[in-house]
Amino acid sequence: MTRKNIQIQLENGLEARPVALLVQEASKYESTIYIQSGEKKVNAKSIMGMMSLGLDNGEELLVTADGEDEQVAVEGIEKFLSGQVA
Repeated sequence: MTRKNIQIQLENGLEARPVALLVQEASKYESTIYIQSGEKKVNAKSIMGMMSLGLDNGEELLVTADGEDEQVAVEGIEKFLSGQVA
């Protein structure tokens, strides 16, 4: 299991389009990926779950991945959230 705290560095936070792109990024990986903000933890491959977090620029979240490509998955999510869209 790989875990990493990541700060969102997207100008408009995670609105509908960036959330859809983040879900697409997470779906590229075999690993199970969760994103946690505060006490709320959702599957990063679920668009409805991700929308429910209502994340803004500057917020910090915990990304957890478990599976064969967990390290690459966390790196990909981090790259996306830091504005370096893959």
